[in-house]
Amino acid sequence: MSATTKSETEKMLSGELYDPSDVELVAARVFARELTTPYNSSSHNDQAKRTDILQKLLGSCGEGVYIEPPFLCDFGKNIHLGKGVYMNFNCVLLDASRIEIGDRTLMAPNVQLYAATHPVDPVVRSTGLELARPIKIGKDCWIGGSAIVCPGVTIGDGVTVGAGSVVGCSFHSEQLPSVHNVYCKFSPHDVTKDVPSYVVVAGNPARIIKHLEKPGEESGGGGGFILLTSIGIPENGK
Repeated sequence: MSATTKSETEKMLSGELYDPSDVELVAARVFARELTTPYNSSSHNDQAKRTDILQKLLGSCGEGVYIEPPFLCDFGKNIHLGKGVYMNFNCVLLDASRIEIGDRTLMAPNVQLYAATHPVDPVVRSTGLELARPIKIGKDCWIGGSAIVCPGVTIGDGVTVGAGSVVGCSFHSEQLPSVHNVYCKFSPHDVTKDVPSYVVVAGNPARIIKHLEKPGEESGGGGGFILLTSIGIPENGK
């Protein structure tokens, strides 16, 4: 029995090199554009229309999700949003792989989630093949304005990501696809830096600058406000 040949969609979702010009993938991206275009031009007062479009566009969408236009994505169907997720203006989700966002997570303007990527090896990249790795963001997170989350990253629950931060990958040559075997598997777990729950991270690359109390374990210390434009300065200013 001959081995079953994977479709380009299956390769894309399993972390293998795939051909983005595949007819099925092109059609799926066009379908997403045909939904995001009317969404982005819709009236603020027509929430029923926006909800209907999101239900058609996204892989799953919890109650109370609110996305401020403009909103852009590659496929839409690989995006899974929990209850009460909020995205501010101009968020971009390149969902060539699964992007999962937990309940009540907030995203400020211009946040970019990149599940799509390219081979680092220029010879492999010149073939036109691409890669994708999933992104998972937990519940009750706050992703600051213009932050970037790179392919393959997992962010835990209750995390704050400072504005302008890059949460992402460090590449190692021995983990790149072989030039002579461009369809080899590319493990997303070898090259990423994940973020644990209940921390504040900031910078490029993002690093932990503060550990937070878990819900129900507050020490009684003062407020929860952190001035993300003054990273490194404690809340009491000392």
